[in-house]
Amino acid sequence: MWTFKNFNLADWFSFYRIAAVPLLSMLLWFGERELFTWFLLISYSTDAIDGYLARKLKITSARGSQLDSIGDQLTFTMGLIGLVVFENDFIKSNIILILIAFVPYLLQMVIAFVKYGKATSFHTYLAKVSAVVQGVFILWLLFFGPVYWLFYFMIIVGLLETLEEIILIFMYDSWVADVKGFLFALKDKRRLNGTNATKQ
Repeated sequence: MWTFKNFNLADWFSFYRIAAVPLLSMLLWFGERELFTWFLLISYSTDAIDGYLARKLKITSARGSQLDSIGDQLTFTMGLIGLVVFENDFIKSNIILILIAFVPYLLQMVIAFVKYGKATSFHTYLAKVSAVVQGVFILWLLFFGPVYWLFYFMIIVGLLETLEEIILIFMYDSWVADVKGFLFALKDKRRLNGTNATKQ
């Protein structure tokens, strides 16, 4: 059971991303593109901060990892909604490629919920790279306009990251946090011993 007194500094940065969703939604509703983009930038920035703090202060935990994932997913979702609202022509012209990347992501989420009852929090190196590329692309598009080579790169990295996540789900019988990648998973004692990392 989570209680507020047990949350650490890194957790509160994750909480910011979650709490920012109503504000971002309001800015979308009123069509405040510039303000929305700046606050989205802040949300993306806190993602880098909470991970750094957790490692630097040695306060990593399964709970913090899960909070981080929730914050990431909500921020990414708000970014996508922002593109639909403010860059609808771009979305329409590239809908096939976007669906090619997004449908496997939804499939991965469904598989995770069926198997674990919640989203994954593997936080692989590839997931980190994908998140950075997605954030840079979305923010650049909202601030300045589309850069197509970055868009294609984002699609490729996103597909590779989703494929790795699906493979990891099938490799781990129980929910675990912080798996660096496929090669790391091959040697991970938690997988080999059949244990999990759900300790709060």
